Amino acid sequence: MTRARTITAYGRVTGSETELGGPIRHGENPATAVVRLFAEAGRSVGVLAVLDVRAIVTADAHEDRILFEVVPVPGDPGPAAEPAPPADGAMPRGQRFAAYGLATDPDGRVLLTEIAPGYPGAGRWHLPGGGTDAGEQPADALIRELYEETGQVGEITELLGVTHRRSPGAIGPEGYPIDWHGVRALYRVLVPVPSQPTVTEDAGGSTAAAAWFSPAELPGLPTTEVVQWALAAPGRSATGV
Repeated sequence: MTRARTITAYGRVTGSETELGGPIRHGENPATAVVRLFAEAGRSVGVLAVLDVRAIVTADAHEDRILFEVVPVPGDPGPAAEPAPPADGAMPRGQRFAAYGLATDPDGRVLLTEIAPGYPGAGRWHLPGGGTDAGEQPADALIRELYEETGQVGEITELLGVTHRRSPGAIGPEGYPIDWHGVRALYRVLVPVPSQPTVTEDAGGSTAAAAWFSPAELPGLPTTEVVQWALAAPGRSATGV
């Protein structure tokens, strides 16, 4: 079954159950999107924290919804900025929702995966995880990806936050440049019974290797910005950049 997919940002005003939001524009920070969407409704708000990330699935649609806690702020929200239309002959665009995990074991080691050749960031160490499938909840996708990329069984303990990244001109396995916008839910994961990491996904996937690293080994590794963000994240309040 083919489902149309969208990524949305919603806000819930502190002390209220009412939620307001809508689609995130290509390249837009999810936290900025929710402020814009409230402004379009004539309301000024500031973002306090990420409350939840969930998939809302129907027979013909899949919505990846990020829910923020927001608070009213004084001032006129002003007119919402209109998005610039794509230029003629612009490269193809893609928007992708993914879930990644800062996975640790009882000894405090961190589990990382090496990006395979042919994928953006090849050779750098990344968090386990990846794109969610149609109809799949982000947390379920992360546990699946964790096993496929590392052979480990983990337990999600906390939603760390949400980040995004626009990569115009990225060339992946498609073989041609795409203007990608990735939106990522990041979780903290515990692997209670760690083992030697093993990549179990099919050959040709995005993971070349997986390994455990002690905290002392991390500063010398070539890591992605997602790893750096997750290691510095204070916890559930993070809204990402």
